[in-house]
Amino acid sequence: MTAGAPRATFTSFEESTQEEWASIAAQLPHTQALAAANIVEQLKLLERDFGGFPVSRLEHSLQTATRAEEDGRDEEYVVCALLHDIGDTLSPYNHPSIAAGIVKPFVSEANHWMVEHHGIFQGYYFWHHLGMDRDTRDRFAGSPYYDYTAEFCHKYDQTAFDPDYTSAPLSHFEPLIQQFFVPDGAALTPVE
Repeated sequence: MTAGAPRATFTSFEESTQEEWASIAAQLPHTQALAAANIVEQLKLLERDFGGFPVSRLEHSLQTATRAEEDGRDEEYVVCALLHDIGDTLSPYNHPSIAAGIVKPFVSEANHWMVEHHGIFQGYYFWHHLGMDRDTRDRFAGSPYYDYTAEFCHKYDQTAFDPDYTSAPLSHFEPLIQQFFVPDGAALTPVE
């Protein structure tokens, strides 16, 4: 909350007033301005978890984003590549939904769909080792974003576990995170 800003006095929404909601709505830009810093902090938490992989979950995310950036992908795609696994330590079994929820108001339908479904598409590369159906992604074959998501996993996600790869540091991506999650007016008019 903005320091010194008025606070509502209601104890339930039924008791709230139009004036209180106007005050709350006026503080939304401040709340949204916290998003970029909170996203960076959440990404930093990924550094402490390897989950048995050759690199930390943060390094995996940095490799994915760096590979996409070096391949000439646009900034929105790079942000999605960076954040695709941000939910790994919060909800390992449902991490794509967490990342998809974070990016949804700010990215295209194609990039949102890619982030939301990347876990199933990534399964193509290893689920058969766990007794699962690696072709589960094929149930989405009719989606206009099927090939787009398959390409993301093939070119950037499944290849981003190399301990010898030199990724851009998180600080390199921080201005991009700031741009996407706290752009001028974004807190007031997110993309639906």
